[in-house]
Amino acid sequence: VTHSNPTPTHPLSDPSYHRVSPAPGVCVLLLSASTVSAVSLSVSPNLQQVFSGSSPVSLSCDDGWTVRRTRGNQTDECGPAADFRRLNESLCVQDLQTTFTAIYWCETSSGQKSDEVTISVSEKGVILEIPALPVIKGSNLTLRCRLSTGDTVAAYFFYSGRRLVSGHKEHTISNVQQSNEGFYWCATDLSGSSAHSYLRVRDPPTTSVRSSVRSRETMSPIPSLPPPPTNCSSPRPPPAPSSCAPVLRLLSHLLAFCIYSITTGLLLSICLDRLAARRSGNRLPVSVEMTQCIEQNYEAVVDITGERALYEDSEYSE
Repeated sequence: VTHSNPTPTHPLSDPSYHRVSPAPGVCVLLLSASTVSAVSLSVSPNLQQVFSGSSPVSLSCDDGWTVRRTRGNQTDECGPAADFRRLNESLCVQDLQTTFTAIYWCETSSGQKSDEVTISVSEKGVILEIPALPVIKGSNLTLRCRLSTGDTVAAYFFYSGRRLVSGHKEHTISNVQQSNEGFYWCATDLSGSSAHSYLRVRDPPTTSVRSSVRSRETMSPIPSLPPPPTNCSSPRPPPAPSSCAPVLRLLSHLLAFCIYSITTGLLLSICLDRLAARRSGNRLPVSVEMTQCIEQNYEAVVDITGERALYEDSEYSE
């Protein structure tokens, strides 16, 4: 099959939309894993082309928007026309009993408009099913050529005047990019070719993530830990008791006792010598001599005991 169709600049400018082919009904299916509408218009089923006599297409807008269409040279609002009737405040139904091509959009009372969506009802033997809403960039598309009976057949797939693949039942476009925008169609050996359908690609929607970050003024301050004590501010631990103190105390007692014993012995010896000398000279009675010796010995003992007391006091004070 050879095709030399010029590439139109807009779907409505493609004359193949209005041609009627006597060939049996065949359609090519172009599936999108994920589509996104950058507008407030919703379409179900999300298809640009449908066969005449198919189930009606429902269109809806967000609250405050109204579905409008341009068909030929006439622009009207959902509701008055019999084939473009309103089911409720936000849902409209488009009947598909006749052949036509129309552009649909959402509009507010102030004149704000959404992006436009094209839907074509055709009696051609072959039609192309493609999402009416833009396809998200980065998603995958699968093209299938399908008969009106529901059977898929081997077909030739074309994009913007060049053939993509021949003799396959489907053709997948992975990671759709902006360069994939354009007109697509398919053709079969027995059933002819489908109309051209324009694929639109859009960037993924940006989602704003709200982070609950409190300002420094509203945030409660984190309690700070006290600084560790420095060497200057920390008190010195008490000195450990020396193990030599009991030994020194014992030695001091022994030394005092030895001095006391030696002094006492010397004093007694001196007293006895004086006693013996004075007894031989008959100067004083024995009782008087002994009393003097005892008094002198007592004074010496008092001196030694005082020195010991002073020594112990000085030791304890240290």
